[in-house]
Amino acid sequence: MKKNTISLAVILAIALIIIIWLVSAYNGLVKKDEACSQQWSKVESQYQRRLDLIPNLVNTVKGYASHEKETLLEVVQARNVASDSKVDPNKLTQESLDKYQASQTALKSSLDRLMVVVERYPDLKANQNFLELQSQLEGTENRIAVERQKFADVVNAFNSKIRRFPTNIIAGMFSFERKAYFASEKGAETAPKVEF
Repeated sequence: MKKNTISLAVILAIALIIIIWLVSAYNGLVKKDEACSQQWSKVESQYQRRLDLIPNLVNTVKGYASHEKETLLEVVQARNVASDSKVDPNKLTQESLDKYQASQTALKSSLDRLMVVVERYPDLKANQNFLELQSQLEGTENRIAVERQKFADVVNAFNSKIRRFPTNIIAGMFSFERKAYFASEKGAETAPKVEF
């Protein structure tokens, strides 16, 4: 009778350890999944900051370069496309990130063209409002890069966790799927040519 009680206690202790491990592993996966969503919202926040700066930048340039309508319209249209582009943090697929990145790349490209237009207007380049907006935009681009790197780090931690044994069993049971990374922009592997 004593052996049966000890055997039952050992079995219950093992079952309790397994249950505690399952709960702990599941909660760890949820925590890492939420970290990915939280970091994605920080990336989006920085992109939104850029979107919010653009109307002021366009209006400042508009006053100086009214005949540059085509470039200004291109920036506004690219901004509208980028602001309509959204990614569900619970479905961070490569396809959704690529689509989002394409709209952001188009916006960045149109902003770059706007800065080329600005070079033709020395009074505009000296305008305090423009200089401040340009500085904020440059700072925002840096913030975007930082937040994207942090996003890559938390996605790496999550993806590594769900692929490691034995946590991969729990991840499979509860349908935790790998998150996508940002891909390099097309042409990023080629250094720009500088000619004097």
